[in-house]
Amino acid sequence: MSKPIFGALSRAGALFIVLVGLAGCGINDAPREDQNVKAKWSEVLNQYQRRSDLIPNLVETVKGYAHQESSVLEAVTNARAKATQTTVNLPPDVLSNPQAFHNFEQAQASLGNQIGRLLVASERYPDLKSNENFLALQAQLEGTENRIAVARRDYIEAVQEYNTTLTTIPSAWIAHMFYPNLKERQTFTISEKAQEAPQVKF
Repeated sequence: MSKPIFGALSRAGALFIVLVGLAGCGINDAPREDQNVKAKWSEVLNQYQRRSDLIPNLVETVKGYAHQESSVLEAVTNARAKATQTTVNLPPDVLSNPQAFHNFEQAQASLGNQIGRLLVASERYPDLKSNENFLALQAQLEGTENRIAVARRDYIEAVQEYNTTLTTIPSAWIAHMFYPNLKERQTFTISEKAQEAPQVKF
């Protein structure tokens, strides 16, 4: 075997060993976990949107039976509008932007609290409590709140794994060397219980 061919094979072999070594040392961990965080965040947004989509029908149904609850209905409608606006105006860097993330979280928590007030107010109206449309909406809302809780939990776990990779050695060195633009991600600070709509049983 000639020396040039042998040299080329040696370089190819060395490159292969380096690549295998890099893969084994976690060079792909940070970008893979970053993609996982983004996927989990998308699911959080999907579930909050699902809740938001239920509200107009819920408000209209309650309005048909409880005209005197206009202040509660207006508060729910306003909270939904604010949550929607906050979501629509999320900056591209929301996951690494503490203020934007906090604003989103506050708007969603406020909406959850107003939905809770509406459900509590609905207890005063026997005809409403037996309305099939209202019962169906309530069941959908309860299911959606459960999905939100699961999506938030999955997102929090993904962020924890990703942030740990970016802040512990040696993975932090690798991430800093190969992916200097990756930043730690924000996570929820308001507990699920604090923003969970009260469960009203009829």
